[in-house]
Amino acid sequence: MAKKLYILSSGAGGDEFITKRAFEALKQTEAVVAYTKYAKELKHLLEGKELFTSGMTKEIERCKIAIELAKSGKTTAIISNGDVNVYGMATLIVELIDEMELWDDIEVENIAGVTALLAVASRVGAPLSQDFAVISLSDRLTSPKLIRKRVKLSLEADFVIGIYNPKSRTRIKPYLEFLEELEKVGDRLIVIASNVGRPKEKITITTSRDLIKKQEEHPDVTMSTLILVGNSNTKITKNGLLLTPRGYLNKYDLTGELKSE
Repeated sequence: MAKKLYILSSGAGGDEFITKRAFEALKQTEAVVAYTKYAKELKHLLEGKELFTSGMTKEIERCKIAIELAKSGKTTAIISNGDVNVYGMATLIVELIDEMELWDDIEVENIAGVTALLAVASRVGAPLSQDFAVISLSDRLTSPKLIRKRVKLSLEADFVIGIYNPKSRTRIKPYLEFLEELEKVGDRLIVIASNVGRPKEKITITTSRDLIKKQEEHPDVTMSTLILVGNSNTKITKNGLLLTPRGYLNKYDLTGELKSE
């Protein structure tokens, strides 16, 4: 019988955004592999589990440990914050399983979660009802030139954009290039969000002028920040939230009847 390995999404922060399926999988899990910070946040859910943790940049090591635990016969979960498919561990686990030709030996289940962009959108109104793009500004695995191209084209295409990993203490250039491209498209409504779902959650609605003016010195923009960039139609609602209209009221009146052309 195939051994079991869950690639498990823990949601945007804490346990507020963990899905029912993820909770069920954790109950069945004997061994858990996780980034140290995420393991601490989920400590109350991991009691009685064999736990393996490590810090940043140790992703390959964690994946290999999870694979070996599953191969040994232990039902194993490797936990990734947000959604495992959005800058998470799913791609690396699948790549390693494929390279090692272990599909017949290990049953892999990918469990979706609520990533930061969706969690933030749920807090600030309805900003994602039109097409949107998701871009990471981390140049650890992607060239700065390609990141800038993706930012530029997404802005030109008028997508709502979710920006992950905007900057760190030592990695600033991609963020400054993002601001340069942002300045070219006129003012946009912006959400700056940190620690969503955690006790120190902070969400601010502002404008691209604010980001551009403060450059890399913006106090709310860090590596763990999620920036949501509205498109040219995104607006502030009467109660101060964000709305990106889908277009219903351009086509229909308030009774639901088609408007006359």
